[in-house]
Amino acid sequence: MIDAAEKLISKLVAFATVSRDSNLELIEFVRSYLAGHAIESHLVPNSDGNKANLYASVGPMTEGGVVLSGHTDVVPVDGQPWTTDPFAVVKKDGRLYGRGTADMKSFSAVALALVPEMLAANLKRPIHLALSYDEEVGCVGVPDLIERVVAELPAPRAVIVGEPTSMRVVTAHKSLMGLETTVTGHEAHSAQTHRGVSAVMNASRLITFLSDLADENAAGKPSATSFEPAYSTIHVGTVKGGTAVNIISRECRFEWDIRCIPEDDPQSFVDRFNAYCEEHILPGMRAIAPQADIVTRTLYNSPALRPEANGAAESLAKQLTGRNATDAVAYLAEAGQFQQAGFSTVLCGPGAIDQAHQPDEFIELSQVEECIEFMRRLIEIQAA
Repeated sequence: MIDAAEKLISKLVAFATVSRDSNLELIEFVRSYLAGHAIESHLVPNSDGNKANLYASVGPMTEGGVVLSGHTDVVPVDGQPWTTDPFAVVKKDGRLYGRGTADMKSFSAVALALVPEMLAANLKRPIHLALSYDEEVGCVGVPDLIERVVAELPAPRAVIVGEPTSMRVVTAHKSLMGLETTVTGHEAHSAQTHRGVSAVMNASRLITFLSDLADENAAGKPSATSFEPAYSTIHVGTVKGGTAVNIISRECRFEWDIRCIPEDDPQSFVDRFNAYCEEHILPGMRAIAPQADIVTRTLYNSPALRPEANGAAESLAKQLTGRNATDAVAYLAEAGQFQQAGFSTVLCGPGAIDQAHQPDEFIELSQVEECIEFMRRLIEIQAA
């Protein structure tokens, strides 16, 4: 079975499904693979038709199924010092190297490799496969998929999102809100600063405010859940503005994100930011240029995964892994969206998050083998 899993990992990695590009070739390959086993699959395309989610069911269409969910997109490799072709798996020293080996095509490949065993087991309750797009850019592709799962599948008892957790059972992840702020000032010669409103310099004041807000939050009460770091974070990732050093800048844009522990509401930080703009920045800007403005828009907003008391997914994942402990992770995943839709959900998948998004990304073959055994136990449970 490890050979079949390796073959499918190599096949999925070979599709360069960077989020900015289409994932349709990979999706069509999976559809063809499933059709070869007489399994019907269902597309959930985006509005442009250049990307799609996919779901399929193995076994009877009854309640009590388990959803195995994975995203098909990967992050870019641009500018990274890879020593191998990132989209051609290289096997070396007990590892498989390639973009997506850890994050997170190996989980989906193992599930696909075990489809023949699922069919042979005469399942009493189904195993559902769910593949999404655009997870890496704010989990924006999966909502339509979840909507179809809710509408068209008998109620599953659990969702397992196969993010790289080193096969640990993860019951909590942070939320993520991404935002873009545009500061509009008034151009003038840089020798006449009294006549202009610098968008760049006012943006810098706003960025400093966000930095101070992040420091304030880090010094507060940490989460009771084992996140690292144990508090909500605020980060400014890009800044673009100005045209020349001797022109007072008319526009400056910066993108920032808020990653919240489940106890915190990201909107509360946005509200404080907006209040600071209105009370401390805009009055001075508009005293010189009445048309000056600060506009912040939300790019994406995905919820946290919260630990569930006596959660069905947690209980199942512990049974499948043989582990009693649970963990929390700081990164975002689609699990929070499945949970928000009413599904008991955990993260559990092969590979280490430390390898994700890195040059020479890899997965240990021992993790692939552990995932195979995990899914074989799931098949046994669903067949009992």
